[in-house]
Amino acid sequence: MNFWRAGYYLDYNSMVDTRTDLSLISPAAHDAINRWLDNERALKSSADNTISAYEADISRFVIFMTKHRAEPQGLEALSSIHTRDMRSWMAHERSRGVGSRSLARSLSAVKSFFRWLAERYDLEPTAVLLARAPKFEPKLPRPLEIKAASEMIETVKFQSQENWIGARDAAVLTLLYGSGLRISEALGLTGADIPLFDVIRVTGKGGKERLVPVLPVTQLAVERYAKLCPFQLDSKLPLFRGVRGGGLNPRLVQKVMQIVRMQLGLPATATPHALRHSFATHLLNAGGDLRTIQELLGHASLSTTQAYTAVDTTRLMEVYKASHPKA
Repeated sequence: MNFWRAGYYLDYNSMVDTRTDLSLISPAAHDAINRWLDNERALKSSADNTISAYEADISRFVIFMTKHRAEPQGLEALSSIHTRDMRSWMAHERSRGVGSRSLARSLSAVKSFFRWLAERYDLEPTAVLLARAPKFEPKLPRPLEIKAASEMIETVKFQSQENWIGARDAAVLTLLYGSGLRISEALGLTGADIPLFDVIRVTGKGGKERLVPVLPVTQLAVERYAKLCPFQLDSKLPLFRGVRGGGLNPRLVQKVMQIVRMQLGLPATATPHALRHSFATHLLNAGGDLRTIQELLGHASLSTTQAYTAVDTTRLMEVYKASHPKA
């Protein structure tokens, strides 16, 4: 079937809309995508947001190849993708404004999908796997100074006329900075987690659990919020509540931090995630061990922790010389 004549072809400068173009994915390709996503969920414990991103990336890729090659992309067609097809796809993504980081992520998903296809269906993945990802500079949140982090937490208490809301926001930020939690991890706590002990168990990305220490100041902040909260903190319900009693929306935390950083004259990089980054950086500067910080942050690899904490070469060499038996 000629997709140009059928009216399915779009100019390269137009965006692929997966909501309207999903019909262009062949049944065989659609089934393969679903099977691969199921595999990612089951064996790699990928988070729901990650699975959704993968699905969108692969769907856009297959839809583009269908239009670009003017034929349905079943498994046999996917096996015959050439290097020039990959270059055309990447050029198309660039033309619609996709940045280097996002394109590298999409290419990584496509490669992972094709590796799985090669194992399950004896599909030839060479052209896809040889495609080179664009280079990009790692974009990391900048840590706040210790004084700035403390001032932000203190100031956030007075941003609402309701005392319990101010106490809530301060408790959340204290968890991010004091224990290095992701905002999703802090908002994932339930009434069963109070009172907070010296160590708590949190569920991170991919459903992975880890133990994190809780400072006395954090325990006091959460205790103050719990006493002022007008809602019953049931063990099965979220610990941090919105004004109507539902779970607290992370956007509200981001919004209050935006207001506070403007009041304090802090840069736009002073975000909830920057507090977690500050936690790791300040620990490292105080002599913390990289491996311990890795465990506290819940990173799968030490290389992630090194990049996340913006460790300079000098500091890395100090850690290496102090820990390596042959150094």
